[in-house]
Amino acid sequence: MAEPMRRALIAECVAAANPAVLDCAGKYGAGLALEAIGRSLRALDVAPANVVISNKLGWLRVPLRGTEPTFEPGAWVDLEHDAEQAISEEGILACWRQGCALLGDPYRPSLVSVHDPDEYLARAASADERASRLGDIVGAYRSLHALKRAGEVAAIGIGAKDWRVIRELVDRVDIDWAMLACSFTILHHPPEVLALIAELRARGVTVINSAVFHAGFLTGGAFFDYRRPDPRDPADQQLFAWRKRFIAACQDWDVEPAAACVRFARSAPGVASIALNTTAPARVRSNAALAAVEIPAGFWTRLKDLGLVRRDYPYLG
Repeated sequence: MAEPMRRALIAECVAAANPAVLDCAGKYGAGLALEAIGRSLRALDVAPANVVISNKLGWLRVPLRGTEPTFEPGAWVDLEHDAEQAISEEGILACWRQGCALLGDPYRPSLVSVHDPDEYLARAASADERASRLGDIVGAYRSLHALKRAGEVAAIGIGAKDWRVIRELVDRVDIDWAMLACSFTILHHPPEVLALIAELRARGVTVINSAVFHAGFLTGGAFFDYRRPDPRDPADQQLFAWRKRFIAACQDWDVEPAAACVRFARSAPGVASIALNTTAPARVRSNAALAAVEIPAGFWTRLKDLGLVRRDYPYLG
């Protein structure tokens, strides 16, 4: 993305909310995203009080040793650096210090977390290795709590695509917020996830819901949860069939599919906000407006009748 487009995106985010909340990570572009946010904020002369920056920690920028980065082969073009994972008590502090340097003064992340702990655990080759990796994560959170006690950060969280790892970790580390990804959506809302959200609420943990469109698939996109579904695959055919019936129901009720996805994703008590993203500056304010759209109760009843939403879902319809 060209620099003027990045700056326009940041400008729209700042105009749409006060403070604007920007979610980033050292893994994104091997630190390039953090640098771009800092440059744009400085160019726009945004006061630090008008922006909240979240940095997901766990990856360090390192020199590019080959022809392309190794941390996500094929995903990046023309990067000048690589990234390597550093999840441990000391490693996470190195990520924190580097992230602050990449952002540059006067901006600092006030929200921090360990990046994708579920993926880190899933790569374990044995039970013993998984236990060791779990210890790495717990150690990383000890360091994050030290930063909070020192006043360097305001809140500590967990984000994961596998909600079961959040469930596992909240018994081992204290957190202020949790970000669910691909876990609680209009398509996927099992009772076990609702129970986790209720438990987090009871503990005083704020829930942020993300990936509520399943990578855009539910509103007509080509990708579903980081992959391209195959209409010839019987399992994927169910996804296409669900989407077709969902969009038809939205048309019948004059409801924007994106608005239905967002409204459902914030309907469970305990969900405080929705994380949305776009590469189009013109979409920032319309995305923000989705949170205020009201949808008739009859629409949700209809979705339950069609089997698109669980009939026992208690908060809508």
